[in-house]
Amino acid sequence: MAGDLFVVVAPSGAGKTSLVNRLLESEKDIRLSVSHTTRAPRAGEQAGRDYHFVDRAAFEAMIAAGDFLEHADVYGNYYGTSRRWIEQELAGEHDVLLEIDWQGAAQVRGLFPRMVGIFVLPPSLAVLRRRLTARGKDSPEVIERRMASAREEISHVLEFEYIIVNEHFETALADLQAVVRAARLSRDRRRSRLDRLLDEFR
Repeated sequence: MAGDLFVVVAPSGAGKTSLVNRLLESEKDIRLSVSHTTRAPRAGEQAGRDYHFVDRAAFEAMIAAGDFLEHADVYGNYYGTSRRWIEQELAGEHDVLLEIDWQGAAQVRGLFPRMVGIFVLPPSLAVLRRRLTARGKDSPEVIERRMASAREEISHVLEFEYIIVNEHFETALADLQAVVRAARLSRDRRRSRLDRLLDEFR
């Protein structure tokens, strides 16, 4: 029985990272994939915990070697997910969670059709803009770029099995936890255990 692969996608500012962090606090057996990136570490980020930081030449060598499950160039920096690590974790019956964009999710689904796709939506674009502005991290130009990216991202929402609207954080978190529980109770996930149990009733 392999583990489940959860793929969480959301536009910047929708609250995806906060939801995932809280989920991981309550679900200790889900392992978060740590992406490789060519961007410089930000204040407080640690190599190996937040990202695997590599230079562009090393990243491109990894692309050529087929080391990535998915990768993308985002605002001039590469981001990618280790294929070998994901395959090893799933084969070891560990659940894995990826935080990536819709393009990465499409690449992953091509290799893992049974992935559980989850899209986190803001309650409206107006709320999303307010959240991005309130963070105080980005210039108006960057915010406009993020809003344009959000519209593109949201246009792919119906490609995902589960859609969570993050209007009230605790409600959205409960919805995310429910998706995880439902996936673990699915027929395919429980088949080997159920086969042994059903043999007793035959």
